[in-house]
Amino acid sequence: MNKMQINDINAVISYDPDINLFRGEFVGLNGYADFYAADVEGLRKEGALSLKVFLEACEADNVNPYKHYSGKLIARIAPDLHALAAETAKAEGVSLNALIERAIQHEIAA
Repeated sequence: MNKMQINDINAVISYDPDINLFRGEFVGLNGYADFYAADVEGLRKEGALSLKVFLEACEADNVNPYKHYSGKLIARIAPDLHALAAETAKAEGVSLNALIERAIQHEIAA
C-alpha cells in the first residue's frame, strides 16, 4: 500500500512523473495538506513540516483539524452484487450492514 504515517496521521503517497517527485497527501484532515520529495526520508521531513503548518493554521483559526465521520456510508453497487450480498448476509445470519463492515475491515487489513 502507498501509505505513510507521520505523527499518527495517515498520508497516501503517489508518484508524479511530470515533476519526478513523490507526493504525499494527508487524509482525515479537515482541509488540504500535501507534500513532495524525491525519497522516503524527504517525504517524512516535508510531511512533518506540512502537517505542522496545517495544524498551526487550524489552531490560529480555531478550526478542528480533523474530518468528522458520521459512520453512515452510502454506496452505489451493481444490483446483482447487492442481491448476492443480501443473500450472503441472510445465509450467515448477519445484517447486510455487518457483512459490509466486515468486508471493509478485511480490505483494510489486507
